[in-house]
Amino acid sequence: MSTPPLASGHEGPHALRSLLDTVLEALDTGARARGGPLPAGGPEAVAAWTREAVGDVLPDRGDPHAVRTLVHAFAATAADPAHPLCAAHLHCPPLAVAAAADLAASALNPSMDSWDQAPGASELERLVATALAREVHPAGTPDALVTTGGTESNQLALLLAREAHGGSVRLVCGANAHHSLPRAAWLLGLPEPVVVPAPGGTLDPDALEATLTRLSGPLLVAATAGTTDAGLIDPLPEIAARCAAHGARLHVDAAYGGGLLFSDRHRTRLTGLDAADTVTLDLHKLGWQPVAAGLLAVRAAHDLTALRQRADYLNADDDTEAGLPDLLGRSLRTTRRPDVLKLAVTLKTLGRTGLGALVDQVCAHARQFADLVDAHPGFELHAPPVISTVLFRPTGATDTTVAAVRRALLTDGSAVLGRARLDGRLWLKATLLNPATGPDDLAALLHLAAASRATLVEGHTPR
Repeated sequence: MSTPPLASGHEGPHALRSLLDTVLEALDTGARARGGPLPAGGPEAVAAWTREAVGDVLPDRGDPHAVRTLVHAFAATAADPAHPLCAAHLHCPPLAVAAAADLAASALNPSMDSWDQAPGASELERLVATALAREVHPAGTPDALVTTGGTESNQLALLLAREAHGGSVRLVCGANAHHSLPRAAWLLGLPEPVVVPAPGGTLDPDALEATLTRLSGPLLVAATAGTTDAGLIDPLPEIAARCAAHGARLHVDAAYGGGLLFSDRHRTRLTGLDAADTVTLDLHKLGWQPVAAGLLAVRAAHDLTALRQRADYLNADDDTEAGLPDLLGRSLRTTRRPDVLKLAVTLKTLGRTGLGALVDQVCAHARQFADLVDAHPGFELHAPPVISTVLFRPTGATDTTVAAVRRALLTDGSAVLGRARLDGRLWLKATLLNPATGPDDLAALLHLAAASRATLVEGHTPR
């Protein structure tokens, strides 16, 4: 048996070219077989179809057509975030230029744990991290780490706060905070977090003031800029002022809302963000990157010294003294892929204006969809959207019916909507991250929700 071709090296591009034709064809045929935003039939049907397509995962003799077969099956059973009726989660359709760059990263396969495995990539990461850190913190000596997303970034923020306070800190967060924050406190062995009321979905500054007044010891306040349920933004200036008055450290989870920084029209909604000691960003949300593309920005680069580690085979003292960059302090992970390449290509290709235009488009789509909901007698709108998330529900429906409407759409593969519980009620959630969505798509999404409700409750489908 001859050695299978490698992805890089002199023959790599030639070997990839023919495979790419196969992959692209299979993506196309798989999408056509799916026919909508989601495969029809629900979990059991999709699992059965996948098992049949895959067959023996590890056969005695390899299958030369495996790429075509499995990519076709992968596409046919995917939830396609580029489909305009796929609008459930903070799950963006990636830009083609970012996906193409990600192919180069996979082919060359740099490992970002030592300079001799990633010479150019290490400098590229430094440049991109510095540029994005300055978007958050224009003054001082900011820096940023590339992460796998909001969960890792939030965990890092708690770790840095703990180390900055000599090994002990208590998390204070709103009831609207992302689940990864209290989970990070648990993982790090920190005290039970103090949860502050968030009436209407945002952290209450007066309740935070009362909490900070009664607590003692080192404190980390975590605010949110873009909640996962409704895309709401905490009152950051007021929260920052309370933290400053009480000497508390401030972290802002802007995994969703951080992308507003690219938009001249919407970035003022993040006023006060620069007061935070640490900020979580996710560019696989409002950045249109393939997963993963997270960052943690820090206001003071010296905070990152807590992450320094020494491993002689990766960053020996004499190598570091001789000028080889030390990468181990740039992550909690050792081996990690060069996710920075797709970020750099996207930033350079689109620029601030191009990225800002995409942000403006999806925010405008959310307002348009909210107007359609508000004008429809069969639906109730929760509130005007803050970013690109719209919560709505059938008028007079029970929570059970709301949940059933969503599951019915998922089962027949016609539309993908999320769910959120706010103000004591269950809502359907449309998270609009596809810049290519048009007015007809928004109308179709609402019509499908109405038809699903009518079928479940009244036993017929409206004309």
